[in-house]
Amino acid sequence: MPFTRHSPNQNHLLAALPQAEFELLAPQLELVSLPLGAMIYEPGQQLQHAYFPTSAVVSLYYVTESGAAAESAGVGNEGMVGIALIMGGGSMPSSAVVQTAGHAWRLERQRLQLAFARAGLMQALLLRYTQALLTQMSQTAACNRHHAVQQQLSRWLLLTQDRGPKRELVMTQELVASMLGVRRESVTEAAGHLQQLGYIRYRRGHITVLDPQGLQTRACECYGVVKKELARLLCDERYRQDTV
Repeated sequence: MPFTRHSPNQNHLLAALPQAEFELLAPQLELVSLPLGAMIYEPGQQLQHAYFPTSAVVSLYYVTESGAAAESAGVGNEGMVGIALIMGGGSMPSSAVVQTAGHAWRLERQRLQLAFARAGLMQALLLRYTQALLTQMSQTAACNRHHAVQQQLSRWLLLTQDRGPKRELVMTQELVASMLGVRRESVTEAAGHLQQLGYIRYRRGHITVLDPQGLQTRACECYGVVKKELARLLCDERYRQDTV
């Protein structure tokens, strides 16, 4: 049967859990709406919940003392926000902000840690997802240092689109520039060129990916590396079917 409108199965990690593990967790999951720009956690703040996005996309980013910012990773329906809760640190020096409005399933930290400690498939899934997230962070650092803005923008748009059900992204060029850690004028120039090629359509506050395959020709290898590693580490996902 198809997914219901709001189902934990819309998050790949939750959908991969065996029925027995999922039934222990399901009563503790809370559906929450995440508006654009909402701050999920701030630097150094003790995390209270983990979030499993379904339609929302969350950016993990760092802001320097001078106010400059750059995204280190994005999290959508493939993952979880709150890795520090299972790694023992409890907090992060970065921020987590909603990049694309939508929904997520929230789980209180002690509930997550208890489920992780059971050492079932959820523990294995979260550890492998953490490895994929670390790959994304290191690849993003290399990409931002060595690749052109148009390549970075193409990579970022493709990854963002992969994480959600919508092809139209509601965001300003200022926000995109902040995520990439570049000047807004550079994003304007790169987006204009991609629009001339017919790969995207941009109007104030909205970016629509029209031709993902074409966009891939302008992206650097970083997009493929991140996508391939995520697929490799989570390739044995077993999706449950909703019964309602």
